[in-house]
Amino acid sequence: MDILSQLLQSGKPILLDGAMGTMLMAAGLEAGDAPEEWNVLYPERVRAIHQAYVEAGSQIFLTNTFGGTPLRLSSHGLEDRTVELNAAAGKIASQVAEAADREVLVAGSIGPSGQLFEPMGSLTFDKAVEAFREQASGLADGGVDLFWIETMSDLDEVKAAVAGIREISDLPITATMSFDTHGHTMMGVSPARAARELGQLDLVALGANCGTGSDELIETIQAMRAEAPEATLIAKANAGIPKIVGDEVLFNGSPEVMAVYASEVYQAGAQLIGGCCGNTPAHVQAMAGALKQFS
Repeated sequence: MDILSQLLQSGKPILLDGAMGTMLMAAGLEAGDAPEEWNVLYPERVRAIHQAYVEAGSQIFLTNTFGGTPLRLSSHGLEDRTVELNAAAGKIASQVAEAADREVLVAGSIGPSGQLFEPMGSLTFDKAVEAFREQASGLADGGVDLFWIETMSDLDEVKAAVAGIREISDLPITATMSFDTHGHTMMGVSPARAARELGQLDLVALGANCGTGSDELIETIQAMRAEAPEATLIAKANAGIPKIVGDEVLFNGSPEVMAVYASEVYQAGAQLIGGCCGNTPAHVQAMAGALKQFS
């Protein structure tokens, strides 16, 4: 049995990582720069972020590829380097995992394309599948252990991502959506509908990330659990609510607040637990401490 299957079948909480963007900004990433280009420009900085999360207790951590589709990279003129940048990210993360003193898994992060599907936009399903396939190809070349579709608002985009991945790989896939608009995604998907439709896809786990804070994310997990009692659920909440102070975006969720969230969201039904925007290794370490009582 592979490591991921062992973790999932244990029923014990599985600790994820925290934010990548928050840490990159702290390391010097400027607004408007492509985070994915750092995988080749400053690999040591990306590696240090992964290492910090592993040392904080993360059992699964995500690659620096949230905006790694050619559709998203095109805004930086980097679409022709999609495979290169994603492969570099996978290799950096895999090196950190291999050097760890325990079993740690690398999840290839696949975020939304940033475009709307027809008829609201110009993106076709086939074009989306092609874009996600190209990103997944690079991540697979980089040696990821699983694919992590995240922060989605459109169920069709999740389906396109799964289809694209499956054209090049049979590795495990997870998917999370962001419920940030009155308890729904931006495209009007409710947690119950997400659990229902995502449960019909080829996923080992599903759930929610980002959104509007840990309290609402816990409510989302409760709704998903009610709709899909047998599903393996993921919870990756923001560190509170963001506030703009000067040129900075600050989050009011302390490590202590996120520790309480981790315990509560596990009891609400999530098994894979971590943080999204605003979370740092300190937040993850606090979550690790809170979840020990369930291990």
